[in-house]
Amino acid sequence: MGILDGLMGNASEADLQAVEKDLENIVTENERVEKAFKIIRDLIVFTNKRLILIDKQGMTGKKVEYHSVPYRSVTHYSVETAGTFDMDAELKIFISSTAHPISKQFRKDKSIYDVQKALATYVNQ
Repeated sequence: MGILDGLMGNASEADLQAVEKDLENIVTENERVEKAFKIIRDLIVFTNKRLILIDKQGMTGKKVEYHSVPYRSVTHYSVETAGTFDMDAELKIFISSTAHPISKQFRKDKSIYDVQKALATYVNQ
């Protein structure tokens, strides 16, 4: 991923070894990181057991929220592509028993499709 892509909000595949090292206290013994996408400082991580949404907060990014979603809890998801004047694309993930979807913003590029394909692969297993 180029630095400009990261600053623009374009998702790109993250280095799996680095992600595994960062998540060594989060993943379980029989769980492995299989795919990960970085959006600026945040991550969308697909393991063999669940989806982990990582939100780095604050100026330094030391405060981190780990939102863990078992794949069986994803009821549906949607992709809203960017238009001519609208520069943002949006991925919405609907979780059972929640009123509002999890929403992630992407810039006008093709990376939202890569994330959507990974989500389709893991949710439909």
